[in-house]
Amino acid sequence: MTFTLQGESLTLFPERGVYWPKTQTLLVADTHWGKAATMRAAAIPVPGGTTADDLSRLSRLLDRTRARRLVLLGDVIHARQGRAPQTLAAVAEWRSHHHTLDILMIRGNHDRGAGDPPDELNIRCCNAPVVEPPFVFQHFPTESPEGYTLAGHTHPAVRLHGKGRQRATLPCFLFTPRVGVLPAFGSMTGAAIVYPRSEDQVFAIAEGEVVAVGRDLN
Repeated sequence: MTFTLQGESLTLFPERGVYWPKTQTLLVADTHWGKAATMRAAAIPVPGGTTADDLSRLSRLLDRTRARRLVLLGDVIHARQGRAPQTLAAVAEWRSHHHTLDILMIRGNHDRGAGDPPDELNIRCCNAPVVEPPFVFQHFPTESPEGYTLAGHTHPAVRLHGKGRQRATLPCFLFTPRVGVLPAFGSMTGAAIVYPRSEDQVFAIAEGEVVAVGRDLN
């Protein structure tokens, strides 16, 4: 799904990323690498391999867009317990296949506890905001006087209703007049149902496609 925001062409991908062609930049939010490892460390039985699966999806998205830069909009590593050797090894292996990719990480609330990625991953880390007119990149979806905010943090989703009491909850991109919120990229993240206003735009991810949905979702 390609649309125009603040005079710029953006492409929304079902892999849960936004591509800004003008700057060859791919944006994703809330990867939460190592969340499964964190849960297992707390004696919660969850399957392994989720970070590797998410990294494979990220590679497919980079291949599709041919992006030269990746911007991570915060909450990259889920927690300090998530820095398990197998998690960091998976990320390092992924990075070796994308060694020329410029990666910028904007710190989120989870990153304060988890810490920055290891230096050998060659990921530049900074605090918000990062201003690249007309956009402002940050983790928290708050308005900025310096431009239109692109952020994450809330893991937006929409709940759709069909005939026969059918119901589906789908991750989505939410664009308000001053703030755009990306869906959580990590596959083990929760979701917060959004209730868009008349001036908002919502694009849901369903069966490998990005689709515009109506605003009457309450």
